[in-house]
Amino acid sequence: MTAEEQFRKVAAEKIMVFDGGYGTSIQKYGLSEADYRGDLDLPKDQKGNNDLLCLTRPDIVEAIHTAYLDAGADMIETNTFSSTRIAMADYGCEHLVRDLNIAAARIARRCCEAATARDGRPRFVAGSIGPTNKTLSISPDVNDPAFREVDYDTLKGHYREQCDALIEGGVDFLLVETCFDTLNAKAAGMAAREAEEASGRSVPLMLSFTITDMSGRNLSGHTVNAFWYSLRHLKPLTIGVNCAFGADLLRPYLSELSKNADTLILAYPNAGLPNELGQYDELPETTASLIRQWVDEGLVNMVGGCCGTTPDHIGAVARALAGAKPRAVPELPVMTRLAGLEPMHIAA
Repeated sequence: MTAEEQFRKVAAEKIMVFDGGYGTSIQKYGLSEADYRGDLDLPKDQKGNNDLLCLTRPDIVEAIHTAYLDAGADMIETNTFSSTRIAMADYGCEHLVRDLNIAAARIARRCCEAATARDGRPRFVAGSIGPTNKTLSISPDVNDPAFREVDYDTLKGHYREQCDALIEGGVDFLLVETCFDTLNAKAAGMAAREAEEASGRSVPLMLSFTITDMSGRNLSGHTVNAFWYSLRHLKPLTIGVNCAFGADLLRPYLSELSKNADTLILAYPNAGLPNELGQYDELPETTASLIRQWVDEGLVNMVGGCCGTTPDHIGAVARALAGAKPRAVPELPVMTRLAGLEPMHIAA
């Protein structure tokens, strides 16, 4: 079976478990700038460049992957959230983008194969594609609303470079996540589809929206259903929500998406909201209990964690969901579904 066929088979039988935050786990190592830099000759300070660890401290990345798999994760993501040329420019590491993504994919693949060899359960690798630190929809200059720091074709090209390398490294899926700008997500989605075609093998796309305030919109102003309608032509394997809030505050938006998306739902919240020091205090059992409410309402097919979550959180979630039934994908009536900032239906 292909990875997609295996994934759908498992998803039909149970709620699948995704992994948790990587930045949170990396911070616990207390790394110095020298740990990040390794033997690389780089012009800028590298402290905080978590993706670079795939080249300089692969043992740490492997240990975090393994901890999530041991906790019960069915799928892990590559440590490549910022591994685009745009994001790596902050560290002067643009020339390392291809090497970073290939190395990250191979580390994750190796960890999954080792976990499957131990217990026979299939594990999956999703190539993490973050939103970058640029936006196609909004001007960063309040005095010039038409100004953009990047154009669509350039951004798509940077995403394509990352997608090609992730596929070469052996990922099963491409996960475009934390989408705060719907047009950025469109560029990433097109790049992913082009890279899949060029590779000659099936590499399904996964998409995840992030809410920026209590209005339930992302930074470009789209509601979660408008986001879905804008991207459903890409036929993603999963659509969902991540980051932003904790599981309690995400529930109403996830409920709306669950009713309107005729594909699998993946959602992975933060461990609550950060405290005044920027730390996450929500205990694993609390996160698991809140996510269990999603499951009891039939909202999700796969769950995990984002900022502030750890292998302990994922372990608690896996235990809380044992034996729970997955969401049934709805069969929706045929009609024209369009979107500006809001969704629009045209029925016959």
